[in-house]
Amino acid sequence: MAETNSTGTNATTETGTSSNAPPAGTTGSKQPTAGDKVSQLDFLDRDTLAGALLVAVVVAFCAWVAGRLVRLAVHRILTRPKHVPSDPTAIQFMGQLARAGVYVFAVLTYAHLIPALSNLGSAWLASVGVLSVVVGLAAQNTLGNLIAGVTLLLYRPFNIGDRLQVTAPTGLETGVVESLNLGYTILRTPDERHIVIPNSLMSSQTNVNLSSSGGRLICLVPFTVSPDTDLEHARKVLIEIAGQFSKAEDYVGSPVTALSSTSVTLTLQVWCDGFKAAADLKSNLFEAARKRFKAEGIELR
Repeated sequence: MAETNSTGTNATTETGTSSNAPPAGTTGSKQPTAGDKVSQLDFLDRDTLAGALLVAVVVAFCAWVAGRLVRLAVHRILTRPKHVPSDPTAIQFMGQLARAGVYVFAVLTYAHLIPALSNLGSAWLASVGVLSVVVGLAAQNTLGNLIAGVTLLLYRPFNIGDRLQVTAPTGLETGVVESLNLGYTILRTPDERHIVIPNSLMSSQTNVNLSSSGGRLICLVPFTVSPDTDLEHARKVLIEIAGQFSKAEDYVGSPVTALSSTSVTLTLQVWCDGFKAAADLKSNLFEAARKRFKAEGIELR
């Protein structure tokens, strides 16, 4: 009986010792868990804030590079004469439209890649009609200028480099078309001012293209004299003055263009070769007429 109890005790002791021993082939060092591995890859998970920010940086960088490449391509085409097409206006406009398309595509791509934004966009589909109306009303002028720009590009009433006569808040202005972009048409005046006109206004108002007549235009020079002046004599003097300058190619006439109780305005009209010649001729005619009218006894007002 004593032997039997001793044997059972020893077996129990050996069994307990065996149950406390570490498994074979293992060590006492801590092994990484699955949670640790997931936390290390959080920046690659688009459902997390870190992953969404990483995707945003990548998409923004790609959009910037693509927009930069489009801009450089347009600049390269326009600055190399042998590769310049017949219509630089269309090249500039389509280049800006392509850049805008790149950025819009980048935003849509980002919204599609991020699950939270994708689900949110699906939820907005029910109210897309109302949202379209709100956006359309808010961006009415912007969309109108964009559509008008496309219209100007299609019908081509003018090109970059043409000299236009337009109506501005300061009155009748003349300038060279420098740019036709997505929203505005920019003119540069002879005194280096820039006139910025919305495309919707450029497509609706009456503009005079001074470059479409082969460069020739009529120079209009007004002279205001006293109502007692012999108009026929004044006209003869103006014809003689215009004949002194080679830039005055052809005499058109000197009609009365304004009349009041204190003055009469005669406007000398002559053909000249180009806008610069017209500007120089107008200045010369004013100076010569002042001296000649004084000698002829014609009073200027």
